[in-house]
Amino acid sequence: MANGLFGSGGGTIAVPAMVLLLGADDHKAHATAISIILPLTLTSAFFYISNDYVNWELTSKVVLGGILGGYIGARLLNICPANVLRKTFSIFMIIAAIRMIA
Repeated sequence: MANGLFGSGGGTIAVPAMVLLLGADDHKAHATAISIILPLTLTSAFFYISNDYVNWELTSKVVLGGILGGYIGARLLNICPANVLRKTFSIFMIIAAIRMIA
């Protein structure tokens, strides 16, 4: 539901839920969140595209950055210690929350 309403959910909700509620390892929680984003995104994209909400020019630019960022992020996940991963994720979540409020 969060993915459809807010365009998020994979990391913002799933990672903390898997770590705190299910006791998952940080690395596995992040990797699992990424893997569950695909079906959620495809479902949401279908509805957004069918209702003509997509800006294709912007989409093409963001996709290129997303592919590069996804590759780099996946490589860094393998070498990043769990405590650094958790702190970095927390900082990004706090920044995102502040930006949404302000």
